[in-house]
Amino acid sequence: MGARENKQAAEAAYAAFGKGDAEGAMRNIDDSVEWTVRGDNALTGTYNGKQEVGALWGEFGSKDFRSDPHDFIADGDKVVVLTTIHLEGETVESADILTYNAGGRLVAFETLADPQVADRVFAKYRKRGGRRAAPRDVSGIRPRVS
Repeated sequence: MGARENKQAAEAAYAAFGKGDAEGAMRNIDDSVEWTVRGDNALTGTYNGKQEVGALWGEFGSKDFRSDPHDFIADGDKVVVLTTIHLEGETVESADILTYNAGGRLVAFETLADPQVADRVFAKYRKRGGRRAAPRDVSGIRPRVS
C-alpha cells in the first residue's frame, strides 16, 4: 500500500473511533500492533496486539475522552495525525505517528504530546510489578504499633 491508501485507512479509523465503533477503528490494525503511550502514569507503556489496545481504549473511554483529528500527513509507510485531545475537561494538541506495513495494516502507533494532562488524569492509579492496577484498598489495614 502507498501513502494515499495509508492516509485513507487512518482517516477511516479515526472516524470510526470518534463514533465509538471499535471494530471499525481496528479494521486495519495488525494483530501484532505495538501501541506506545508516553508519560508517567498508569497507562504508560507499550501495548502489544489488538486485545491490549482494546483494553487501553476502554481505559480512555472510562474518562471524558475525545480525539479531534484535524490534519493527516502521509509519506510512505507513515501517517502523522495532528489532533486535539480532550481529556476530563482539558485539551492538548497531539501528533500521532502511525506506521503501516506493506499490506496496509497498522503495525505501530505512538502519540507525541505533552503528557501532563494524561499524567494528572491517570495519576490516581498505581503500577504494581509492571502491571497497571487501581490502588489497593487499605482502609481495613491497621498500622502496626510497637
